Amino acid sequence: MKYSFIQLIKDYVVRKKENIETIYTAALKTFSRFGYQKTTVEDIAKTINMTKGNLYLYVKNKKDLYRGTVAWALQKWQLRVAAAVDRETDARRRFEVMCFKAVEYLSSDQYFRQVLIHDPDIFPMFPKKDPFEEINRNSVMMIKNILEQGIKEKVFRKVDVGRVSEIIFLIYKMFIIRTYIKNETDFMQQVFAETVELVTHGLFIESST
Repeated sequence: MKYSFIQLIKDYVVRKKENIETIYTAALKTFSRFGYQKTTVEDIAKTINMTKGNLYLYVKNKKDLYRGTVAWALQKWQLRVAAAVDRETDARRRFEVMCFKAVEYLSSDQYFRQVLIHDPDIFPMFPKKDPFEEINRNSVMMIKNILEQGIKEKVFRKVDVGRVSEIIFLIYKMFIIRTYIKNETDFMQQVFAETVELVTHGLFIESST
């Protein structure tokens, strides 16, 4: 039987990806329950019937595992929003879907929501150094792309898309922090739709003259 080394490598990569996702899933649940400080690598390894030594084949230490788990959870969130946005073609509709899906997501991800409550520094409002800068930059880029589409299609007025994207991302972070971390859910649900309405339609009535 002739072995394909390329296929062997591909199979290994697929297995490793599946294994690391299993590890991150287990780690997210454990970190959500105990928080970073009280969670041990052994706690996580036990939940997936893996030895501590085998788990260290995938991560360097607990800090590396935590950072990888949080990054994976953030990217899952981001991809869920991107998939919903990509199902739309109209710039206005894409913008509205992005806003609502981005804020709604955590209501269905109880484990990551709890991790954020334990560690609000994951998602700070005004960070001196963003711990997940690259991931958050991709979120800002999603906003920017929708704004550029809307301006090109003449459904959005011309704005500095770079600055406005950052402003919208700040508003979004404020809603996440107050809704899920500070647990002001009822109030924030009441004002969120009004905020999206204000952003999309503005405050002034256009003069007919």
